[in-house]
Amino acid sequence: MRARSEGEFLKFLPKATHVITWHFNKDWYALAPNLKLVATPSAGRELVDYAAAPEGVTVHFGAYHGAIIAEAVIGFIFAWAHGFFRPELAAADARGKTWVKTWPRALLGDKCSLVAGSKAVILGYGRIGKAIGAKLEALGVEVEGFGRKNLDQLPAALKKAAWLILALPSDTGTDNFVNAKLIAKLPRNCVIINIGRGNAIDEPSLIKALETGRIAGAYLDVFHNEPGPLFKVGSAQKGGILTIPKRKLPWNLIRMPHSSAFCSEYLKMCFEELKNDGLI
Repeated sequence: MRARSEGEFLKFLPKATHVITWHFNKDWYALAPNLKLVATPSAGRELVDYAAAPEGVTVHFGAYHGAIIAEAVIGFIFAWAHGFFRPELAAADARGKTWVKTWPRALLGDKCSLVAGSKAVILGYGRIGKAIGAKLEALGVEVEGFGRKNLDQLPAALKKAAWLILALPSDTGTDNFVNAKLIAKLPRNCVIINIGRGNAIDEPSLIKALETGRIAGAYLDVFHNEPGPLFKVGSAQKGGILTIPKRKLPWNLIRMPHSSAFCSEYLKMCFEELKNDGLI
């Protein structure tokens, strides 16, 4: 059965044995005495209360996102390295109206770099982090991955990181892991990429680092507060939504709306995973 609303979903629960849903509240378990499986396509643990699951109920989180997210990360890295986001392009348009008058080729000459031979540091080296790392290594990027067990080696690795990639979950004490102190250890050419969860970055410190040139850039697919006005220009920081008083966002902050795992095959991959794991 397919539920077309939350009300219809709750109506079906008493007879349900297997549920595939985006989120599942802890009080819903009591409504489903026959339940054996709760499966969500999400990789994040915040949408299904797995700790409250009764004995005999399996909770499954999607583990197939790595292949999709790795492509999103690599797409951004290549675009950044080859000047796609450079303000010189917009400035040329503004000055000459068309590129006929201000051909920006010369302006980009020293702004582009090779991806092969650069170094990526990945924080959160689980399924998604390792999928990103494997793709990058195949392209000639040096990769170091970090989890709880080897964090003591992180400071040395940060010194040569061209790409600091975050694939951290939100439920393991990762709040503001990337803060001003950590950013200060990065080289100035480093670009921070967050495709994990938004809580991992101290956003005001990141904005300051971007504006002052302390780091080269950032690509954020996730934010402290979602959904909503991400980095809305305003007067203060309210409710976890970063606002920047009386100034524009820095050009070197590239934002996406939590879309790094988007692809037309998303749900197909979800059901294939459940089938291959013997859950449906």
